[in-house]
Amino acid sequence: MAERYRCSACGNLTRFDVETTRRTSAFHHYTIGGELEVEDVTVLDERVEGVTCRWCGATGSAIERVTDGDAGSDAEHLHDHAP
Repeated sequence: MAERYRCSACGNLTRFDVETTRRTSAFHHYTIGGELEVEDVTVLDERVEGVTCRWCGATGSAIERVTDGDAGSDAEHLHDHAP
């Protein structure tokens, strides 16, 4: 399940810029015409580096992770889980 966010500054639940770093493994298949098709992508590691509210520009402690699709409760501050 994809992570969801909530902006405590403006109440936004739907629009965020999310910066992530991913390390993946994939099968690269080149067609006879030289076109690359990337198949069987497996995410080996993924880190959220930052989240910015698209509505008001808030970042850091104003952005909360929302669990179980419930925007009203169980929200956790994103900065509390920094790597």
